[in-house]
Amino acid sequence: MPESVLCGLIGTGIGKSLTPAMHEKEGVEQGLNYLYRIIDLDRRGLTVEDLPRLVATAADLGFRGLNITHPCKQRVIGCLDELSDDAARLGAVNTVVFADGRAVGHNTDWSGFDRNFGRGLPGADLADVVQLGAGGAGAAVAYAMARRGAATLTLVDADPVRAQQLRDSLAAMFPDVEILSAGLDRLGGVLETATGLVHATPIGMVEHPGSAVPEHLLDPRMWVAEVVYRPAETELLSAAARVGCRTLSGTGMAVFQAADAFEIFTGRTADADRMIAHMSSLIELEDRIAATAIAGALA
Repeated sequence: MPESVLCGLIGTGIGKSLTPAMHEKEGVEQGLNYLYRIIDLDRRGLTVEDLPRLVATAADLGFRGLNITHPCKQRVIGCLDELSDDAARLGAVNTVVFADGRAVGHNTDWSGFDRNFGRGLPGADLADVVQLGAGGAGAAVAYAMARRGAATLTLVDADPVRAQQLRDSLAAMFPDVEILSAGLDRLGGVLETATGLVHATPIGMVEHPGSAVPEHLLDPRMWVAEVVYRPAETELLSAAARVGCRTLSGTGMAVFQAADAFEIFTGRTADADRMIAHMSSLIELEDRIAATAIAGALA
């Protein structure tokens, strides 16, 4: 009889998440009876204040683990018994595993980006990296870049205070990396010498179309890495490709963070190539459905 695994995702506005499909498909491929459930706070009339009860109930009901997303990645820490080293350093958890009566928090956002970066931009020049966005995703990505060995890492955010706070936190962890912060008004200046750009804001998502970086600020000497994964080809990536930059889609980050979580939940190595192919097919299907709906509305 196949091993049964029950997992879930807690967050808000997650009804259309592709994470359940990715996990369940990989589970089937590995011979597991794998069920992955969405726990959308908004739809259930709940808030982050309900997290302690939800985490405890999931453990009592036999869940193997939970993925955690906005706005719960920091608040969930108070519900846990232990943190992995990376989760503790980041102060954020996106994966919780229940084992031996304990709830242990991990962070696979940073490792998902790191694995995607190593796969998609091998040999990328890390001499002068600029990151736009210092929020939740930005913290994990900046951690990955510093850990990977960026010589200089400049954090740019519309909120200069937030950029400075992240800068101070990372500087304490990585004394050998020159970490700077800047407001959005200095983006053009810091990009003049950049060897690479990481985009970690919501701009470019389906719900927030556009590009956070004007095309004239891009230069073919730099690579451009995206965190947004829906759409896979954001306006920023399209502009960067036109200019001649090496580019990296955020799709791989979404898959690799899920693959790392799958391995934490099951103890089995996920087939990342298989998961990437499945994710791409899901996005293509959604794009076709959306295009058909638009065409029907215009007919």
